[in-house]
Amino acid sequence: MKQNRVDRVMAALQEMGVSQMLVVDLMSIYYLTGVYYEPGERFYALLLRRDGKHAFFLNYLFSIPQEVGVEKVWYSDTDPAMEIVARYVDNTAPLGVDKELKARFLLPLMEKKAASGFVNTSLAIDAVRGIKDAEEQEKMRISSHINDMAMAEFKKLIHTGVTEKEVAEQMLKIYLDLGAEGFSFEPLVAFGANAADPHHSPDDTVLRAGDVVLLDVGCVKDGYCSDMTRSFYYKTVSEKHREIYETVRAANEAAIARIKPGIPLMELDVTARDLITEKGYGPQFNHRLGHFIGLAEHEFGDVSAVNPTPAVPGMIFSIEPGIYIAGDTGVRVEDLVLVTEDGCEVLNQFPKELEIIQ
Repeated sequence: MKQNRVDRVMAALQEMGVSQMLVVDLMSIYYLTGVYYEPGERFYALLLRRDGKHAFFLNYLFSIPQEVGVEKVWYSDTDPAMEIVARYVDNTAPLGVDKELKARFLLPLMEKKAASGFVNTSLAIDAVRGIKDAEEQEKMRISSHINDMAMAEFKKLIHTGVTEKEVAEQMLKIYLDLGAEGFSFEPLVAFGANAADPHHSPDDTVLRAGDVVLLDVGCVKDGYCSDMTRSFYYKTVSEKHREIYETVRAANEAAIARIKPGIPLMELDVTARDLITEKGYGPQFNHRLGHFIGLAEHEFGDVSAVNPTPAVPGMIFSIEPGIYIAGDTGVRVEDLVLVTEDGCEVLNQFPKELEIIQ
């Protein structure tokens, strides 16, 4: 068990008035124990208790390290798993559960009155995971550094006659050769008008002169994710497309310049959105400014116009404004940023100046 992280979660639970929690989210269990396992349909959970009588519920089929610093409670496929769980839960107190607990496990616990009540306490872990400790921050730097190096290699894949799919299919080997463990998400490669769809999947579209080349990519290193978007133009760029690009880049940089502890995250979104709106492209910026990231590519928390949460040192999130013109072009510039004690650290170092690939 990673005791410091467990202590932070228990403190958050105490603020909620809850003394115990059943954690089933796989990444949250990994965050707290260092153990990652995909159990399929079988029950897999970590019970946290204020009195320290934690328990790790495991099927005999699972392969788990010998020592994890918490009591292991084993069960077989024919055992009544929820009855076993109920024996470890204090039935006189509410039980916190996370948002991933399936009804087929939750309902039996409720029917057995395993606790005096059931409370969604996902935020107790999500908020703690949202503030990265020093070890996590360094892993995020390394993952983003690999992403920077990969982007330089991806740019070399752009040439006359290449298709989006052909570019995307070469990306995994590049990541692996650079020391990454794989994708943090399937890469988005979009040429020309396809880039107007923020979540376009690579297809057989052939690159043409004047097309934007949008690459939204990320990898995993030591369990931590990177994510970056760069938009290039091929052979030539029109004045209109240049203006769109420079507007997006300015919005990215303006929002980053405002990041410091205490600033409401919504103000970052407003900063970027107002700049884009002033240039006449407000309706074409049709998504939030950013998302949190770490063990998962999208974690709880966002940078949006409705999130008043203040920035706190240790938070890592994306800043990714975009402009999308249907049937024409799309541009997005995305960086990951780490909130520091006096501002922020941009984790991506790959250049953002408009580049025309020849």
